[in-house]
Amino acid sequence: MDNLTEKKISSTHIYEGIILDLYCDDVLLPNGNTSKREYIKHVGAACVVPVDNDGNVIIEKQFRYPFSAVLTEIPAGKLDSKKEPHLEAALRELKEETGYSAENMVYLGEYYPTCAYSDEVIHMYLATGLTQGAQKLDDDEFVGVEKVPLETLVDEIMKGNIKDGKTQTAILKAYLYLKNN
Repeated sequence: MDNLTEKKISSTHIYEGIILDLYCDDVLLPNGNTSKREYIKHVGAACVVPVDNDGNVIIEKQFRYPFSAVLTEIPAGKLDSKKEPHLEAALRELKEETGYSAENMVYLGEYYPTCAYSDEVIHMYLATGLTQGAQKLDDDEFVGVEKVPLETLVDEIMKGNIKDGKTQTAILKAYLYLKNN
């Protein structure tokens, strides 16, 4: 099949939330039939793999309500608006969540965490030249910070012990980038 494109016929805004909006669209399928697509519009996000001079990654432990579990993650957060440069958001989230600042930032690309039902794009960065400072968490944010060797995190990802998708992808990309540069 050459044409896989679906075309929007109509769109209904179902819900407006704090971090996302929910829509239900009627679409025309490539075969001429129609269907419905429920999806989330999201402002976007940025994440950072902060690696210190000793090869340790500054990681976070954070309770994630949907899973009722504390997860291992890299610093990340949503953009303040669709117009905010994702590099600025990455630097802001690194500082707020970990207290660290970075001298060097390498863009590792885009990650689509839930492409079947959301337009969220997470921009991934590698941060080096770190300087430690104080966390500046939001009032509703509780984050533990640890240093873990990059290779240990790669092993933990491959063993299935790190569940967060953006963390898996960005850590593996950062590992390969550092190994090859």
